[in-house]
Amino acid sequence: MVTKGVETVAAFNRKRQSSDRPHAFLSGLHTPVTEERTITDLTVTGTIPPELSGRYVRIGPNPFRPDPRGHHWFVGDGMVHGVCLKHGKAEWYRNRYIRSRTLEAAGGPAAAPGPRLSADFDTVNTNIIQHRGKTYALVEAGSFPVELTHELESITYSDLEGTLRVPFTAHPHEDPLTGELHAITYAGTVQDKVWYVRISPEGKVTREVVIPVEHGPSIHECSITANHVLVFDLPVTFSMSAVIGGATFPYRWNPEHKARVGLLPKDGSAEDIIWCEVDPLYVFHVANSYEAEDGTVVVDLCAYETMFEPGQGGGVDGPAGKPLGLERWTIDPTTCKVSRKTIDATPQEFPRPDERFFGQPYRYAWSMGLATQDPDNFIGHAPIFAFDLHTGARTERDFGPGKVPGEFVFVPRGAQAPEGDGWLMGYVIDTASGTTDLVILDAQDIAGAPIAIVHIPCRIPPGFHGNWLAD
Repeated sequence: MVTKGVETVAAFNRKRQSSDRPHAFLSGLHTPVTEERTITDLTVTGTIPPELSGRYVRIGPNPFRPDPRGHHWFVGDGMVHGVCLKHGKAEWYRNRYIRSRTLEAAGGPAAAPGPRLSADFDTVNTNIIQHRGKTYALVEAGSFPVELTHELESITYSDLEGTLRVPFTAHPHEDPLTGELHAITYAGTVQDKVWYVRISPEGKVTREVVIPVEHGPSIHECSITANHVLVFDLPVTFSMSAVIGGATFPYRWNPEHKARVGLLPKDGSAEDIIWCEVDPLYVFHVANSYEAEDGTVVVDLCAYETMFEPGQGGGVDGPAGKPLGLERWTIDPTTCKVSRKTIDATPQEFPRPDERFFGQPYRYAWSMGLATQDPDNFIGHAPIFAFDLHTGARTERDFGPGKVPGEFVFVPRGAQAPEGDGWLMGYVIDTASGTTDLVILDAQDIAGAPIAIVHIPCRIPPGFHGNWLAD
């Protein structure tokens, strides 16, 4: 537990650090932007498909008052960046801060109303989803979701009409067959348990299960199959020494914590979880998972040999670990064995499927390459990838010198379109001009000419996650 005494020592040690040291996630490509903009009638190269009516919105950290002392990329004030497409036109680009009390205390705009779980933490900066027609900004480990307007203004912090009693997650997964959201959530101040939370299509929590754990693991994402929720209990855990040392992100590699993945029956209890040990490693993001005909559970994900390991850069400023690429794990619930196979060893992140097939057997996935030439920045000049998991084929697209892509998301051509028939879209920064493009590609031909490019006359700093939010 982080007491007031610990917080005082942490603040003291943080102030002792150099305030002018170089910080990879506060400079260069990651330099925070200083204003909120609304830009209308954006210039477009190519033709925006008329079927695309909605918003592409991504969120990420953008510290209002940057201070390198103890700062970590994962904790910066949240800012959303969105482009509205309609009738073949790019109607607007907007960027807006999430109106947190933390932001207001730093001299920013007034905080949005609504309930908080903690008086000390309400920064929301990691993902954007749409559920029950509402737009939510998400973070893990300490805050409720924030509801946003169509124009990306913060409306309120939401406990889902009083039904959400615990911190939420940045990565709930919707079961496309039921419309329910499934999440594994945790609190940064609680080390002995995490929670499984289920949310109905109507937007209320209908199930909450307490799952006992040790050491306070950082569980960034879960996954689902037809019958199970996957729980990734891996050796990045809460570190009191990191807190006392002044770190604002208190998680470090813990070799004493056994790595395991759990299969929780969707209607089961914690006692029903089938725990399967896995090699010590870490996972931020899953592409997809499903139940195979032989009863095993298959999950595709991006893995790391370690993450935030003291003495290896320590993850002081941002993610620090050796990437292992895209892997396929096959989990046998009868033997509790996990077999690992490398799909592609190229360093990569943010794997995404056609979400209409989440939790089901699938064929296609897309991901973003990592900045191998500058790993301290995590994101940099790198290609994006497309995978045909049936044939093993991999296609890549490099956007050219000085072009830096973020996460790309798949958008189906229509509700009944075959898997993978649609578009891939995401932001690409042009470091030379200080501008950004929203690039729309044919998902089946990402190396081909773009379908459309929306030109945004400002730099959008690297961020985390976004989604296409259809009207």
